[in-house]
Amino acid sequence: MLPSPGPVLVVDDDAAVRHSLKFVLELEGLDVRLYEGGEDLLAAGDLPANGCLVVDYRMPAMDGVELMDRLRRRRVSLPAILITSKATRDLCERAARSGYRQVLEKPLEDSRLVDSIRCALDVPVPEAASEALREIP
Repeated sequence: MLPSPGPVLVVDDDAAVRHSLKFVLELEGLDVRLYEGGEDLLAAGDLPANGCLVVDYRMPAMDGVELMDRLRRRRVSLPAILITSKATRDLCERAARSGYRQVLEKPLEDSRLVDSIRCALDVPVPEAASEALREIP
């Protein structure tokens, strides 16, 4: 039996976005944990050894890049995807330097987020999705 890929940790201050993502990701068979912000995630203390982070960039107490910097200082090395309403070149560069694998723009209308999560978790991605991911810069 293969080890569990671990949960998807969704960090977003918008309750509607958090619960929408949970609904969609659970339909895909993924285990999901929700956090209202970076401080909630940092306070949780029970971060899994395996899994994937999906983090909103704009949050009140700390933004997603600052959260990732804090997680890396704590030696948390989960793969991470940053979601934002506007992915500027500067933000993408900052996100990459802090350890994000990918920056995706909202609205998250197609399967790109799910496919990116599956790649981060090393869960097989359907062939059509795999082709689409090769085109992501």
